[in-house]
Amino acid sequence: MKIITPLGQYLLLMRLVFKKPENPRIYFKRIIQEIDSLGIDSLGIVAIISIFIGAVLTIQMAFNIDSPLIPIYTIGFATRKSVILEFSPTIVSLILAGKVGSQIASEIGTMRVTEQIDALEIMGVNPPSYLIFPKIIAAMIINPILILVSMILALFGGWLSGELTGLLTSSTYVLGIRFAFKGFDIVYALVKTVVFAFLITSISGYFGYYTSGGALEVGRSSTKAVVNSSIMILLFNLILTQLLLA
Repeated sequence: MKIITPLGQYLLLMRLVFKKPENPRIYFKRIIQEIDSLGIDSLGIVAIISIFIGAVLTIQMAFNIDSPLIPIYTIGFATRKSVILEFSPTIVSLILAGKVGSQIASEIGTMRVTEQIDALEIMGVNPPSYLIFPKIIAAMIINPILILVSMILALFGGWLSGELTGLLTSSTYVLGIRFAFKGFDIVYALVKTVVFAFLITSISGYFGYYTSGGALEVGRSSTKAVVNSSIMILLFNLILTQLLLA
């Protein structure tokens, strides 16, 4: 029952979230605002983490490939595969779950405990749709862009570390990046990102919407949102990998 009841509440909430909006123009404006709040504001942390992770991946590959039978361009190839298939779509989404998820849960949770959501209901507004729907759509639009930026910056970080440490030349690194490239890898990463974006925003919105009590409960809701979003990201990462790459 501890699982079935929250799942039922979540599904019923999603039914209200995707109900036809009262005024599409207002929702469009809110989506633009949420793109800036949830996506653009996250660009800095995504960029910093991507560059350093790309650099670390390249250095680790270089030091662990010590067999003369393995060509040196394998470093670039392995870095590209790691970044596109797993690091950017999954690890960055986990980071966004911590940043964006806690922000959404605390924002909506605060509105719940201060009775702002009750005021919206009295005015005849559908609170789940008004508060959560723009966040879901915004994240599903901007997160894939953030992931593409993350891929580029991670590969740049790998090239930069190779150049600064002298472990491999630019031409060798680029050869490895281009070797046996498959466009479906990008599609796979973006599909995962869209699903993860939906999970982060909808789960965080759920925990924020059903917050009860005071400020302490808002903090607990934020923590639950991050934990549950991260778990679902890992679960769906496994499911989508099996479905798309099997």
